[in-house]
Amino acid sequence: MNIEKLKYPIGKFKKSQNLTAEDLSILIQKIESLPKRLLIEVSDLSEKQLDTPYREDGWSIRQVIHHLADSHMNSFIRIKLALTEELPTIKPYKEELWAVLDDSLNAPIRPSLQILEGVHQRWVILLNKMSPAEMKKVFKHPDFDEPVKIEDAIEMYSWHGEHHLAHIMTLKNFKNWN
Repeated sequence: MNIEKLKYPIGKFKKSQNLTAEDLSILIQKIESLPKRLLIEVSDLSEKQLDTPYREDGWSIRQVIHHLADSHMNSFIRIKLALTEELPTIKPYKEELWAVLDDSLNAPIRPSLQILEGVHQRWVILLNKMSPAEMKKVFKHPDFDEPVKIEDAIEMYSWHGEHHLAHIMTLKNFKNWN
């Protein structure tokens, strides 16, 4: 398999131009179901399997799970900031450096799976109660030229969860771990 397909098994993120209420509902359902689907994929893996990278020079499954918890906690907070402040500038973080800290390299995955379950439950409650006007609220990411709408963040993080879940599923399939 080529490196691009290993890096982006579902393709690179592409922002939609006009998200409908139905589109957002589907995206929120994917966010809601991610923790359960992730747990199903990793619950029977050994420690050695969890420490297997999904591609050469890529993160291990363990690191991917911890990264998802880190990333989705940040996203939940960014959305809450956008809902409660006028154009807040969010704090980016160096995910590649977080991924090599001891808790990402060596910690059991259970705490991060629990974080994902709890954060996603709260996130979905919040997202499902938002008005169309609230979906248009924005935050400023210092790395992007344009402010990020909450609805675009929903699309991005729905993709993000699917993207990393596909990393795990592709590796399991390649290694015949199913």
